[in-house]
Amino acid sequence: MRRLIFVLTSIGLLFFSIKILSKNTKTNSSKHSLSYNSTEEKLLNRVDIIKKFISSNPKYNSEIAFLVDMKIMSGKNRFFVYDLKNNVIIDQGLVAHGLGSGTKIQGQLKFSNTPNSFCTSLGKYAIGNSYTGEFGKAYKLYGLEKTNNNAFARNIVLHKYDKVPYKEQEKPICQSLGCPMINADYYKRIEKLIDNSKRKIILDIYY
Repeated sequence: MRRLIFVLTSIGLLFFSIKILSKNTKTNSSKHSLSYNSTEEKLLNRVDIIKKFISSNPKYNSEIAFLVDMKIMSGKNRFFVYDLKNNVIIDQGLVAHGLGSGTKIQGQLKFSNTPNSFCTSLGKYAIGNSYTGEFGKAYKLYGLEKTNNNAFARNIVLHKYDKVPYKEQEKPICQSLGCPMINADYYKRIEKLIDNSKRKIILDIYY
């Protein structure tokens, strides 16, 4: 009789443990799903904003836009090339933020439009003409919002840098002086898109 009670108690405890484990697994899965959806929804929201902006400004490219999600850690792909016609990401890579944007809180950034702040500025940019500078061929950026309208005066440009990794990594990458700075090989693909575009491409940096 005692043996029977012991066996039944053991089965009960095993069933209870499995139930709790199953519940925790579902909870963790939901958290990951929510995080992914949040990132995706944010991107799609920015895409809608860009489309509305371009619809009333025909001088901008209505087929392709560049989007940068600064909420994503710099060691992960966060510079997205987006096909506005087919609503799909067609390329992605790493991009550095300004060293002035760093904070003492891990994973949290700050932003500024102030000269000499070395911060990244949020908002939509028009990608202008190319020129040859310290990092070779680079593209001038024109801020289209109050949050980034000092970009040209601050010499904020889109450029490459050899020390920006090509592949994703688990730790943050190097920082810039406020410019969106990307890997040299990835830059070749971005450069081709910009040079072949008859209209200015929008670059949108958000958080």
